Amino acid sequence: MTGTIAVILIFSVPIIKLITTHFENKEQIKGARVKDELELEKLKYENFVIETEKMRLQLEQMRIESPNDEFQQLLK
Repeated sequence: MTGTIAVILIFSVPIIKLITTHFENKEQIKGARVKDELELEKLKYENFVIETEKMRLQLEQMRIESPNDEFQQLLK
């Protein structure tokens, strides 16, 4: 009986260490993924701002180049 308990205790320590290491690695991967997702969202936002500004400039250029009434009505 005590031999069985000793064997279980001897083998349980490395198994627990492996399981703990696995969970730590898993959490590190999750952290890296969240960091990458945050960076992606920042890039998406910057791209949105740039595209919006580009469209605003194109619209302004169109208004300057063709100042007819029909185009002005479309803008309103």
